[in-house]
This record gives sequence, C-alpha cells and structure tokens, in this order.
Amino acid sequence: MKVFKYFFTVPLLAFFSLNTYGQGLSNSHHDFTGAAWSGNEACKPCHTPHNANMEVPNSPLWNHQVTNASFQVYSSSTLNSFPSQPAGHSKLCFSCHDGTVAVENHSGNTDGTRYVSFGNLTTDLRDDHPISFEYSTTLATVDGGLHDPKITPSGLGGTIEEDLLENGYMQCTSCHDVHIGRNTQGCTGCHQVGGGGGMTTVSLSIWKSNQGSALCLTCHNK
Repeated sequence: MKVFKYFFTVPLLAFFSLNTYGQGLSNSHHDFTGAAWSGNEACKPCHTPHNANMEVPNSPLWNHQVTNASFQVYSSSTLNSFPSQPAGHSKLCFSCHDGTVAVENHSGNTDGTRYVSFGNLTTDLRDDHPISFEYSTTLATVDGGLHDPKITPSGLGGTIEEDLLENGYMQCTSCHDVHIGRNTQGCTGCHQVGGGGGMTTVSLSIWKSNQGSALCLTCHNK
C-alpha cells in the first residue's frame, strides 16, 4: 500500500519539510504546526527518528502512546467478514481517535489532558465501517457485493490489494491518507456553509474524492 511504502522514508524528511506525501502535510488534519500541545511540531506527535515505540509491529517511527482499549467491533447478520480488535496501523490511529489517550501523550509524556473532539470514534465501533478484517478474493466471491481486491484497480495506480490494504487487511488507512493536504480552504474545506455545519466527504483526509461515492465504489460494487 502506498502509505506504508512512504511511511518508512517520509517521517525523517518530514522534520524538514511539510511536503511529505502527495500534496503534503500542510493544511491537512494532521498538520499540528502551531499547536501548543505539539510543541509547535508538525510531525513529532506521531513520529520520531530515534527510540520509536514498536508496540505495534512495523510502526512508522511511532512517537505516540498506543491505546490499550478494548473495542466493541462492528457486527451484522449479513456480514461475511470477521472484524477483529483494531490491529496494525489502525491501532495507531485509535491512539488518538478512541478518546482514551490524550493527543499530547507523545515523546514519553503520558499525563496529557487534551482529547480529540472531531474524529473521536470512541471504543464503540459498531456504527463505523468495519476494519481489521481480511479482504480477499474469497470474501468478494462469498459476499457478492465487493470487487475482487487482487484484480480491481484502486484508481491510485495499482489494485485495491496493492494500494489500499495492509497485508491483505482492511484498515483505517485503506480509506484515509493521514498525510494528505487536499484541504486548502480552511474550515469550509470540510464543513458545509449554510448546510447545518455538516461534514462533506469530498475534501477529508481520504485517498481520493468521494464525490458520487467514488471512494466507496472502489471496493463496493453496489
């Protein structure tokens, strides 16, 4: 997957430039420049070049406290996959986004008091897209509503399996590009104006625009 290919080379460069991947970290949801709790560092809350946290295997030079929460995972009588507790890089995402670990708990700090408000998924994932399950040709065949990840183009240059899965598993990063800088309109880049303040799905931190459900339809065939 593209994000993982770059994770191991990009973080070191990211300390010197915000143009880390794709359109760059600047103006993305993970550009922490100017935040007092980050020490005015763009990358340090997540990455470090030395003494990285390796609780999660193959972590990308991780510098943040990792969640130890137990999650209620997605389930459905019509679901043909088997979501597990968040694993892989999804667990790193939940180290801020489950609401149990303070955002400033990085670089060895564990006594932070600030928690994410926007993007706090909590530990109840039953109303969120399932993650940490194997997305394979077999699943696509059994389900009937999914494209075969081995042969279906992702729209990013390769197949779904190559570009969007982590070792064959659907994870948070299958949809979300944590380093994207697509939003250059400030608040209105994500929030509708005069539309009740609701979120759009066009310019969020996702791999490509979801206009017309394009991102969803990458994997789902209906």
